[in-house]
Amino acid sequence: MAKTSAKQAESSTDTNQVDISAPEIGTSATTNQQPGQDSDKVEISIEKKLVALFSLQQIDSQIDRIRIVRGELPLEVEDLEDEIAGLETRVDNYIQEVESVEKQLHDKQISIKDCQTLIKRYEEQQNNVRNNREYDALTKEIEFQSLEIQLAEKRIREFTAQLATSREEIEAAQNVLSDRRNDLDIKRNELSDIVTETELEEKSLIHKSEEQQHFIEERLLTAYKRIRKNARNGLAVVGVERDACGGCFSAIPPQRQLDIRLHKKIIVCEYCGRILVDKELADTVHI
Repeated sequence: MAKTSAKQAESSTDTNQVDISAPEIGTSATTNQQPGQDSDKVEISIEKKLVALFSLQQIDSQIDRIRIVRGELPLEVEDLEDEIAGLETRVDNYIQEVESVEKQLHDKQISIKDCQTLIKRYEEQQNNVRNNREYDALTKEIEFQSLEIQLAEKRIREFTAQLATSREEIEAAQNVLSDRRNDLDIKRNELSDIVTETELEEKSLIHKSEEQQHFIEERLLTAYKRIRKNARNGLAVVGVERDACGGCFSAIPPQRQLDIRLHKKIIVCEYCGRILVDKELADTVHI
C-alpha cells in the first residue's frame, strides 16, 4: 500500500509541473476525486505546501543575493570615504607643519642678520675702547653672536631637510588622495547603477514572496522564518542531494528519504532543523 501511495505521489509530481506564481495549496489534483480518497487529498495538500515553501525559499534567496551584492558596495564606499578623510587630515597636518617650519626658517634667517648686524657694531666699538676689559667683553659678544649664527645655520639646514621631506609626503599623499577620490567616484556610480538595476527586481521578488506566503499556514510560515533567521546562509528549505541534507550535508537514512518522497508530512533534518524536500518536487519549481 505504501508503494502504491509513493507511486501516486511521484506520478502526481511528474505530471503536474508547478509554477510558483500560483501554487494550488490545499486543493485536490483532480476534479473527479472519488469518496474515500481523503488521504490522497491530504497528501496533495502537503505536497503543495512543500512546493510553496521551496518556492518561497528560492525567491527569498534571490532577494538575499541582491542585498548581499548591494550590501558590500556601501561598505566599500564608506571605507573609501573614511580613507579620504584620513588622507585629507594628513595632508592638512603636513601643510600646517610646512607652514610652521617655514616660519621658523624665516625667523632663523632674520636672527642671522641680526647677529651679523651686532657683530659689525661690536667690531666698530672695539676700535673705540678705552681699556682691555671693554675689548675682551666685546670680543666675547662677537664670539657669542658667531655661535648663534652657527646654531641658526644648523637649524636652517635641519628645517630645509624637514621641508623637503614634508613636501614629498604632501605630494605622495595628494597623489593617493586623487586616486582614492577617483575610486570613490567609480564605486558611487557603480552603487547607483546597481541600486537602479536591482530596485525593481527586488520589489518584484518581495511582492512574489508576499504572495507565496499566503499559501502557507501561519505555523509553517513562522517556523520557516525562524529557521531562516538562525541559518547562516538563510536556507530554511533544502533539497535532498546525494542522500544528504542540502543544508548541513548530513546523511539521511533511506527510510526517511522515502517518507520525504511520499509528501505525507513536513519532515525536517534531524541535525540542522531545515525543512527537507525531494529532488523530484524541487524540480517542479520554476522561478
